[in-house]
Amino acid sequence: MDSNELEQNIIKALDDNKFGSFGTIEAGNKPKVRYMAVFHDGLSIYLATNRKTHKIEELKDNPHAFLLLGYEKGGGKDVLEIEATVAVTKDEGLRAKVWNKSLEQWFKGPDDPDYVILELAPARIEYVGKNEEHGVWQPTAAVNGK
Repeated sequence: MDSNELEQNIIKALDDNKFGSFGTIEAGNKPKVRYMAVFHDGLSIYLATNRKTHKIEELKDNPHAFLLLGYEKGGGKDVLEIEATVAVTKDEGLRAKVWNKSLEQWFKGPDDPDYVILELAPARIEYVGKNEEHGVWQPTAAVNGK
């Protein structure tokens, strides 16, 4: 699969999977994983969260994280393994872009001071398709393999 096809497959898998397992490193170098709603614009990946959560503290200490998507009931059967560096942002434009009604159960609105966005900068995305297609995307170039 060429790099353009790989990117399109990754974007489709992001479209098909609205939730993922997000991993950070707690104090004491212990992994911590939780389910989170996933938003994206192409390969730009965002997670909405409360600025008062443990994951914010964990990301301040270590901005490296992992997001696993796919193979969930109701989602696609493609799997994405995403290694990323994460920035916590209160950028008004990004908060408005990510905002949707499903977030109302946790936040008063897009201007809620506790509402922040985790902006993932993928360093590596491994794609495994439901038909065993395989590829590895990296920011400088996509590397294909099987």
